[in-house]
Amino acid sequence: MKVSYHGHSVVLIEVNDKKIIIDPFITGNGETDLKADDLSVDVILLTHGHNDHVGDTVDLAKRNDALVVAPFELATYLGWQGVTAHPMHIGGAHEFDFGKVKLTQAFHGSAYVVEEEKQIIYTGMPSGILFSAEGKTIFHAGDTALFSDMKLIGERNEIDIAFLPIGDNFTMGPEDASLAANWLQAKTVVPIHYNTFPVIEQDPESFVKLLAEGQGKVIAVGQSIEL
Repeated sequence: MKVSYHGHSVVLIEVNDKKIIIDPFITGNGETDLKADDLSVDVILLTHGHNDHVGDTVDLAKRNDALVVAPFELATYLGWQGVTAHPMHIGGAHEFDFGKVKLTQAFHGSAYVVEEEKQIIYTGMPSGILFSAEGKTIFHAGDTALFSDMKLIGERNEIDIAFLPIGDNFTMGPEDASLAANWLQAKTVVPIHYNTFPVIEQDPESFVKLLAEGQGKVIAVGQSIEL
């Protein structure tokens, strides 16, 4: 399994001859190395409905005939945009041909904003994602505050790599994210959701120093690791 980071909260997983992208905010993302028009994916996993996470989902899904997996209300809304969507909800899991997806809690908001119409579209509860395939488990926390049930997620899952937001302001900051890492007990913890906007500027290397020795790893934009 190959896992790569592409700025903000964008994570690409390559497994079982499939390309699975999480939260494909590409257009308008000054921190990514990807170009939406050149990207080929089979599956899109979404944590919640904010614009900087839904991103290029509709265009990518239509152009690649990709499956979108998202919380129920968000999946329904995207289905109305003409994409093939599989709805899920927090606590639920589903076995797909590319791997197992389970949604976890996340403490945040979830709405899609149509700026030109000054419209906010409710898209259900935000979530984190547990993805398992080939005997490996990835946890993408989505946008979230620290919450104590992260201990339970860590106790019930042997997590190989956890992607945790550290930007503060909208999500956990480095200190809270370091406690989350301790509770999750992931073998590797990678910081995400930082430096995209001035208000979430952080030093990822400083965050890694807060973690247990050898647990934290900064993955540069465009780089990958093998699990």
